[in-house]
Amino acid sequence: MLLPVAQLGLPLSLSCIPSMLSALGSKLMMAESLMFPIIRILFMQFSPLLDLSYDKAKQRYARNREDTLSPGLHLASAAEAGGLVCLCTNPVWLVKTRLQLQTPLHQTRPYYGIFDAFRTIMREEGFRALYRGIVPGLFLVSHGAVQFTAYEELRKVIVDIKHRGSKRHLQNPDDLLNSADYAVLGATSKIAAILLTYPFQVMRSRLQQRPSADGVPRYVDSWHVVKETARYEGVRGFYRGITPSLLKNVPASSVTFIVYENVLKLLKLARRND
Repeated sequence: MLLPVAQLGLPLSLSCIPSMLSALGSKLMMAESLMFPIIRILFMQFSPLLDLSYDKAKQRYARNREDTLSPGLHLASAAEAGGLVCLCTNPVWLVKTRLQLQTPLHQTRPYYGIFDAFRTIMREEGFRALYRGIVPGLFLVSHGAVQFTAYEELRKVIVDIKHRGSKRHLQNPDDLLNSADYAVLGATSKIAAILLTYPFQVMRSRLQQRPSADGVPRYVDSWHVVKETARYEGVRGFYRGITPSLLKNVPASSVTFIVYENVLKLLKLARRND
């Protein structure tokens, strides 16, 4: 699945997938040890489910093992937590999608708000309707993994290039990169992740759209979406709306990684001083 990233200029191949996953796991370990205490204090009221599920997954994997988990197990814990959060938040995404898609041209009674949408869906379609699009939603959990692995591999390339041109051969890799580098890395890795996982977002949105007036949904399941989209729209159909997504997420990713890396430097420096 990571092969198309190589076409974007990333030095990725099937043989380096294990090393990329290990790099992502190492990043999770570093973030947990340096930043999670602060994040837990600031955002505990907003993310108790993710925090609890991630910790519980780590505890389960740590049984009969050493106290320190490997990068791969950290990655597995994060993926498990992401899947659980997806299961719990899919109804919210479904309502959000339907509220965004409804127009005065709809033949059915419009939703008058989020609570009215939940009540109407439960009454007209049943509980199972709240989990339409869950399969592509679970695949979308891989978005973060793709982004971080692309980020780490690109980071290695830039560090290697700058290290060759640097007169100080023993210079710390963190000192070779600046905020502009982090902005480029964040933007490029985000583009790679969006290009690889955006079809799942389109599939989820199409599955979650409201049924017609006769109660028949436009798409039956994920495979039906794939067949119909490929038949009538081709590959371009799986990337409908990607431009607004790029305009929204790429700049945000650049800023996020600038802040992330610089805060990480400060926390490392504070730890050394202690």
